[in-house]
Amino acid sequence: MFAVMGITGKVGGAVADTLLQHGKKVRGIVRDAAKARAWQDKGVEIVTSNYDDHLITALSGVQGVFAMIPPNMVPEPGFPDSVAYIAAIKKAILAVKPSRAVFLSSWGSEKTSGLGLIAANRILEQELGDTGVPSAFLRPAWFMENVVYSLSAARSTGNYFSFYQPLERPFAMVATKDVGRIGAQTLLQDWQGNRLIEIPGPISYSSKDVAAALGAAIGRPIAAVGVPRDSWVDTLAQNGMPADRSGAYIEMVDSLNSGWIDFGVPGTEQTKGTTDLVTAVKALAAESN
Repeated sequence: MFAVMGITGKVGGAVADTLLQHGKKVRGIVRDAAKARAWQDKGVEIVTSNYDDHLITALSGVQGVFAMIPPNMVPEPGFPDSVAYIAAIKKAILAVKPSRAVFLSSWGSEKTSGLGLIAANRILEQELGDTGVPSAFLRPAWFMENVVYSLSAARSTGNYFSFYQPLERPFAMVATKDVGRIGAQTLLQDWQGNRLIEIPGPISYSSKDVAAALGAAIGRPIAAVGVPRDSWVDTLAQNGMPADRSGAYIEMVDSLNSGWIDFGVPGTEQTKGTTDLVTAVKALAAESN
């Protein structure tokens, strides 16, 4: 039996699917059981836990654990919600001592500054790296599926408005289904100590490449347009991110644009995803129709 947190999301769902394909039993840990009925139909045991002491029971008797914290694009200073989630996971891991655990982290988590939103993943690695349980921390690149937030504007304006600049510079991107597959494959392995696994996609893509992929998915030419740096706060606010809470997102993007966050960190493994950007964006476009 393997426990999977986040099973109703894309990465956790891909972890569970891969484990089921390998003939393994899966226990999905969710906050809302109603959202997991499709997984019950697949034979997955569903347990409800809202990052509380029920998590200890949920993780009991399993061979391995896939764990993650909910993403938060507008965190409060100090990431108090993420810190609480991480503490709950650590308490449960220490209580049940599974044979191994795989945690969803992020590229850049080795840095001590300039991380923005990724700082929550650094906290996760720091707190869960000393449990004594063989642990693997997945450090994926920017998710290809984030392009979904640009689909509507691309359809209505013919533009892809990008914060990732220069527009010609390639950035690492990876599909969530590849991250989940690699996470599940890691769970099926045996190792000792801690592992750090970088997960880029098959190649890197620029903002112009993203625009081209959107065009291929939508069926019309899409132009990449850089959002001016001095308008980021206002632009994000117009799209629902409060001006007083956008700092973490902006700091992260600045660090990606400057190259401060990148792959090739000493002491890490690297496993590439196989899904190309056009395939991923076409799937997103089809789902959104």
